[in-house]
Amino acid sequence: MNASLVLILSVCVFLAIGVPVAFALGLATAATLILAESFPLMVLLKETFTGIDSFPLMAVPFFILAAELMSGGSLTEVLLRFAGQFVGHRRGGLGYTNVVSLTFFSGISGSALADAAGPGSMLIKMMDKAGYDRSYAAALTASTAIVGPIIPPSIIMIIYALQDDNVSVGSLFVAGLIPGLLIAVAMCVVNFHVSKKRNYKGDGGMPPWREVLLTTWKAIPAILLPVVILGGMRAGWFTPTEASVVAVFYALVCGKFVYRTLEWKALPDILSRSALLSASVLIIIGLSASFAWILTIENVPQQLAEWLAAMNLSPWMFLIIVNIFLLLFGIFIEPLPGVMVLAPILAPVAVKLGIDPIHFAMIVIYNLTLGMITPPVGGLLFVTCNVSRVPMSQLVRELVPFLWAHGAVLVVLTFVPALSTWLPHLWGFK
Repeated sequence: MNASLVLILSVCVFLAIGVPVAFALGLATAATLILAESFPLMVLLKETFTGIDSFPLMAVPFFILAAELMSGGSLTEVLLRFAGQFVGHRRGGLGYTNVVSLTFFSGISGSALADAAGPGSMLIKMMDKAGYDRSYAAALTASTAIVGPIIPPSIIMIIYALQDDNVSVGSLFVAGLIPGLLIAVAMCVVNFHVSKKRNYKGDGGMPPWREVLLTTWKAIPAILLPVVILGGMRAGWFTPTEASVVAVFYALVCGKFVYRTLEWKALPDILSRSALLSASVLIIIGLSASFAWILTIENVPQQLAEWLAAMNLSPWMFLIIVNIFLLLFGIFIEPLPGVMVLAPILAPVAVKLGIDPIHFAMIVIYNLTLGMITPPVGGLLFVTCNVSRVPMSQLVRELVPFLWAHGAVLVVLTFVPALSTWLPHLWGFK
């Protein structure tokens, strides 16, 4: 029995009946090993543990812990006040505050789900009280939270770098800065038009400059975390994995001794949440690795690469086809398993066509991340619906202009490689 056929059919069946993506991949792998009878079932356990047996992967739980510590140290409130003082008084001001706050927070969390569930839930409540449609506030939050995995530090970038030897974690971290800011600008443009159409007014006037300077001074330690991470890596002081440990100590010092809002008694809960989040990420990575192993053994990546090469596609036509494929693929598969399965297949083809691997990595990451706000699997949609108590149908209806904006950004990033590659090359990454 053809193992790759059994694998693909099995995962489709498990996804169709509602099995979570990670377990669908694991069950499909087990079914293939049993039915194809080509390898012992022990391969599932071996490859799952091999998939998470990686030193760079240690950065994931530490970055998650750093984000939890910063949140426990009242970072969210500090960033909200900092962002709101500049844009809150304008038409649609709380919408701009939402975008700016989540953009700053993304430089700490590295996770779209964390951004939506943490500061996102607070922003939705604030916008609702100020007279914004709750469904619009939820849609804006979900759309902006996409920035989480794009601006460093980013969990998905760490996973991608493990799948493609042509890029490093540091190069992807730097590459995400301009695309992340471009996405934030696009969300602000949508907010401008919607606020003008619905007459969402600003929140009073701009505060006095003395207050602005004081709020900015208080926010500096929180804003500096991404600078410390990227600057330290650029200076050669530490690797990305070591940077994650530095981030934990930095977050602990900020929360306890700078803001003085982090209590020692809160640490057990913070450690518990971090452990659960880390475990959920590692389960996805491990089971995705076993799934990808069977594809590799069955020569699926090689066959697909040969098929694409035989089509004699130009680099631009290849990128267009990849964009369409990834957008469709991302509707059904979460970003992490998507990167684990597809990066080893598509990245070598892109290199052969002369496409910059950093540019291609950003296209893949952004595409798969967009799947988080497209039904039926979109994880961000479910999290945002849960924290906002907005029905899915209303949320999806409000998402339409934001999806168009994301599409426009994707087109620009695809056809202007310098937006992804200029900073990494400037910093010495090749």
